[in-house]
Amino acid sequence: MLTRRKASAGVLASAAIAAAPPVTVAQGLTPRDLPPARSDGGQPLMTALKLRRSTREYSDRPLPPQILSDLLWAAFGVNRPTSGDRTAPYWRHIMVIDIYVAMADGVWIYEPKAHRLLPYSKDDIRAQTGLQDFVATAPLNLVYVAHGERMTELSSEERRLYASVDSAFIGQNVYLFCASEGLATVFRGAVDYPKLTQNLRLPDQQFVTFAQTVGYPRA
Repeated sequence: MLTRRKASAGVLASAAIAAAPPVTVAQGLTPRDLPPARSDGGQPLMTALKLRRSTREYSDRPLPPQILSDLLWAAFGVNRPTSGDRTAPYWRHIMVIDIYVAMADGVWIYEPKAHRLLPYSKDDIRAQTGLQDFVATAPLNLVYVAHGERMTELSSEERRLYASVDSAFIGQNVYLFCASEGLATVFRGAVDYPKLTQNLRLPDQQFVTFAQTVGYPRA
């Protein structure tokens, strides 16, 4: 029997492939493989929940590759390889969120299936990912970008609503990972959306939902 989940996946499969994030391969940048993510260890869930908090003061200390790898997998990585399903739920089993990774060396897109970073831009746009001063010097800002063109049956308002919910699921995974690893983070809506959309050169039907800063807490 064809389930709604399978039907949705089948109907939108070709559209999703066609709407894959446009990767601007910046000169001198190539895809960056991440170390295999560690899917065990860390703090117990109840301890991580107890430690979860928002932080707005960051060290400029960069995140080691292994921590970045574990963070992105925890955020929205593939936790069931057979089906390709993720660590966070998503609207009607249609993946509409991409994670843009803004660091000092440019902007990257997290590609969960290969667990690697795809180069998008050589520009350091961290200062443009939010309205607070700390975003410019924190080592990592995640920008959640929605593919509105994959939500064809919804109005613009409904697209933003459901995409925001999906982003929030991912953001909470980031919060719990950071609490477990002693990192600082804050999920942010204080963003100049038109300016960030322009800096990222997003197509017409794609839009930024939220951003999230990650780093080590400032001593």
